[in-house]
Amino acid sequence: MNSFIALLRAVNVGGTGKLPMEDLRALCAAAGFRDARTYIASGNVVLRSAEGEAQVKRALEAALLGHAGKPVGVLVRTAAAMRAVLAANPFADSPPNRVVAIFLDDAPPADALAHAQHRRDERIALGRREIYVDYRDADGMRDAKLQIPAAKAGTARNMNTVAKLVDMAGG
Repeated sequence: MNSFIALLRAVNVGGTGKLPMEDLRALCAAAGFRDARTYIASGNVVLRSAEGEAQVKRALEAALLGHAGKPVGVLVRTAAAMRAVLAANPFADSPPNRVVAIFLDDAPPADALAHAQHRRDERIALGRREIYVDYRDADGMRDAKLQIPAAKAGTARNMNTVAKLVDMAGG
């Protein structure tokens, strides 16, 4: 059995996609996953499966479609891959609550940063299958208008959340 971390897109954020975490854990169990545990109400779940990353993603997306009646995007990482995201944070000099990793299914395009719009003083860097953004200060994050077209299908988590998920996954 391998540990995986699943990140749901647009769940319980800004009044959209309401999904109680108790329901998410039940969906995971019904889909055959083991030891499903959630972290905060924004769609973070740590689970165990004998399947691979792609199979976990497909099974969870199918279960969520059946529950919600509409597609719910899911990004999945192994515990080791999530630990690597944390270790590769290029902005470790900034407070972890102000740095996010935007998780993607595939590597971001090499020109992703060139297409960022409404950029102020944010620092941005490409990762393996992530885009890192350092908002530098609390006001910058709250008032940010930054748009990164390559991140449209992704979902962001700050480094505090990433660290907690790594810990929960036994990382």
